[in-house]
Parts: sequence; structure tokens; C-alpha cells
Amino acid sequence: MNMGKEEEKLDLVIIGSGPAGLTAGIYAARLKLNFIILEDDLIGGQIRSSYLVENYPGFISTNGEELANKFKEQAIHAGANIDEFDNIVNIKLTDEEKIIETENYIYKPEAVIISAGAKYRTLPIPEEGKYHGNGIHHCELCDGELYTGKDIIVVGGGNSAVEGAIFLSKYAKSITIIHQFDNLQAEKSLQEELFKNPKINIIWDTEIRHAFGKNKLQGVTLENLKTKENYNINADGIFVYIGMVPRTELFKEYIKLDKHGYIEADETTQTNIKGVFAAGDVRTKLFRQLTTATADGTVAALMAEKLIVDKRRSKND
Repeated sequence: MNMGKEEEKLDLVIIGSGPAGLTAGIYAARLKLNFIILEDDLIGGQIRSSYLVENYPGFISTNGEELANKFKEQAIHAGANIDEFDNIVNIKLTDEEKIIETENYIYKPEAVIISAGAKYRTLPIPEEGKYHGNGIHHCELCDGELYTGKDIIVVGGGNSAVEGAIFLSKYAKSITIIHQFDNLQAEKSLQEELFKNPKINIIWDTEIRHAFGKNKLQGVTLENLKTKENYNINADGIFVYIGMVPRTELFKEYIKLDKHGYIEADETTQTNIKGVFAAGDVRTKLFRQLTTATADGTVAALMAEKLIVDKRRSKND
């Protein structure tokens, strides 16, 4: 720790400003806690990249960017202080002491809520680094328009892949979904919309083995997992939706993780460290949805406030 930095004692530090973190912030503000939300990426988390949201109560239909902005607006209106430009560089989390060091400050909170979310899993081919951001993408909202009139490959079969393919069909000449199984895992309503789209076709039981092209991506080598046949198809761009990796690397020295890297925490969101809570996509759970993330944020904030109040009472007794 760089002890020359300005120190600030707080009730609570919330790490991450996705739906879980912003919900925790709304509750923490209403509970009159002295706290800050730290964010090193876009406020709103992964939901910001969803082009259509129809499963969040109170909204028949909206898009991820609009919903993320409403979360942010409500949190700030409630009194949340969000710092999105001061990255965490060091951390210490024990039962007795919590220290969060950023580039500019050292925070010493009574409690910490980890709601750092997850990042996209990269395409496991040798050429991923060569074409990353220049042919291989993860965000259809960010990069879809670049492929107007082009041939696009979408990798995956879950909600994100199907939503991405449908959205990209607004721009692309054609879309080919490459999926390693013989069925999709996306919600049935999304599948129905996908199958009606004349621009989209699916190659089943298949994985990408290589990407090729001189100055830009020109195509991929595919392998049929059943026949082991390898063949090439042309493509101008690849959009990858093969799951997420929890952003827990920073905490692994102190916080107990499962074999997949998610934080082990029960329905109270309490981790193995007293006063440290995990909310949203970083937490081990059966389902990861927008509604479960906001539920986690609610519980984590209430649990943090309870811990802080109990500590103050014990000091006064």
C-alpha cells in the first residue's frame, strides 16, 4: 500500500456499478451510509450492451442502455457517489480490516460489496489476439454498424448470441451462427424470432478452429465435432458470445472462489470474510439474471448496514 495517498474512512465501498452495484448504492444512500461506488468501466455493466430488455418488472420493453442510464440516474439522485475514473491498484480484505487502494486514494471502509461483474470469454483460437477488435468483437451495439452489408459469424447459442444475431441482422448481408451443440439454449421467444429471420442460418455441432486473412479477417476454419471434418467459410466479422468470466482476480488472495472463479457467498451475499459481500454476476449461483443481480444488490446493502450498525452498538456497550 502507498501510504502517501490521501486516506478516507467510509462505511462502505461498492466495487462495480452494474445493476447489482447501483442497486446497492440506491439502498446504501437511503440508509444514510457514507460510501462510494468504484468503477473502472462503463457505468451500468453488461446490461448496457443488451439491445432489448423485456424481462425486467416495470418495463414492457426497453433497451439495455436506457435501463442502465435509469439505474445510474436513480442512484445519483438518491445520493450515490460514483467514481468511474480511479482504478483499484491494491486491496486488503480481512475480518478486522478492509483497505481499498486506488490510483489516487486509500479507502478504509467498515464493509465492502464486490459487484465487479464479469467480462466476455474470448474465442479460443490462436488468431484471437491478431483480430481482436479488428474482425473479432463482443459488442453488437458498439461494432455492428461496421459490418453493414457484410457477412457476419456469430458464435454461441444462448440469449446473448441470439439477441446479438437478431440485432446484427439490421446491418449484415448474412449471419451464420456457429454453435457447438445441436440446439440453442436461448429463451424460446428469442429462438422463434431468430428462426423467422431470413438473413440468419445456423451451423450445428461445430466450432471455429482458426481465423484467416491478411490485413483483415476474411474467413474461418470450422470443425464439425461429430464428423471431424474441417472446412473454410468466408466472413468479414465474428461476434463472440460464449459466456462470461467473473472479474474476481483482484480478490482471490482473500476471498474464497469456486472452481470457475466465482465468489462463494450464500443468499445473504456474505463471503468468507466478515463484512465483505458479493452481489451480481460475481457470486456463485444457479441463475444470473438482471433481476437476481438487483436482488443481490439489495440484500448486500441491507446486510452491510446491519453489520455497521451492530459494530457501532457493540462499541457503545
